[in-house]
Amino acid sequence: MKVLVTGAAGFIGSHLCERLLHLGHDVVGLDAYIPYYAREIKEANLASCQRHPRFRFRLLDLRTDNLDGSVMDADVVVHLAAMPGLMRSWTDFDLYVGCNIQATQRLLEAVRRQGTLQRFILGSTSSVYGRFASGDETLPTRPVSPYGVTKLAAEHLCKSYAESGDLPLVILRFFSVYGPRQRPDMAYNRFVAAMLAGEPIQVYGDGQQVRGNTYVLDCVAAITAAFEAQLGETYNVGGGEAVSVLEVIERLEKLSGLKAHLRMAPVPPGDQRHTFADTTKLRRHVNWQPHVHLDEGLRRQWHWQEQLFHRRGKRAA
Repeated sequence: MKVLVTGAAGFIGSHLCERLLHLGHDVVGLDAYIPYYAREIKEANLASCQRHPRFRFRLLDLRTDNLDGSVMDADVVVHLAAMPGLMRSWTDFDLYVGCNIQATQRLLEAVRRQGTLQRFILGSTSSVYGRFASGDETLPTRPVSPYGVTKLAAEHLCKSYAESGDLPLVILRFFSVYGPRQRPDMAYNRFVAAMLAGEPIQVYGDGQQVRGNTYVLDCVAAITAAFEAQLGETYNVGGGEAVSVLEVIERLEKLSGLKAHLRMAPVPPGDQRHTFADTTKLRRHVNWQPHVHLDEGLRRQWHWQEQLFHRRGKRAA
């Protein structure tokens, strides 16, 4: 099977490409290396894939470049490319519209012209639900950030193509994915980096915000399972363990033996208060279930970041 992955050099995308190659698929990875964070981090994410004979990488911007050659003969498209992050979406809305809406529409047009696709899987987010995102897929969608608004708009775009042009669509809404290669701006990466450097951890609000956590390889397993999911369905993807921000920091202290020093900050606009995915439908439809518990997932992320921290320290010396 030939699989096209957009956002291939990102956190989830790079893990997905590795898994698809391991399963024996041919993989085309697209990424534009938009400088949301350092390009060298994204290139490192894809290093093992670049050495694989079944992998082809294409440096393309979905907003502007011709996509016809990339989608040609694809059996499955997994669309993960997007501009992430709640806070920046308030100040750079045009960028989010371009990356999350315009780019999606251009990809859909390219896929429509190709016409032989088996699945189009859209990576979406719990942010479409809004401040309280706990429950199943029947929760009302009430995004409270421009980021969430653009991701919900991308969902609606895909649904319109599915209704009018037989797009074989499946939507996956990810809940708080963490693990090795997590983006530098994401909470657990920031927490671990601060503790390793002996610096304060910035915690927003009272730290009692609750997150339903999903280990990245469980997220990847959900994506590959969605290759066989029912067309037109939307699924929550979550790991089944919900803890507060302060409890995550306590667990990091326990596994590392280091003391975290907290610096409290005001809650940013658009922050979610409570998220927890009811994944009953995904489990029932494709027999998916998460396997990595939070403590083990945090241990793996800590080990990955600790190795990076020491390597960077040696280079600086």
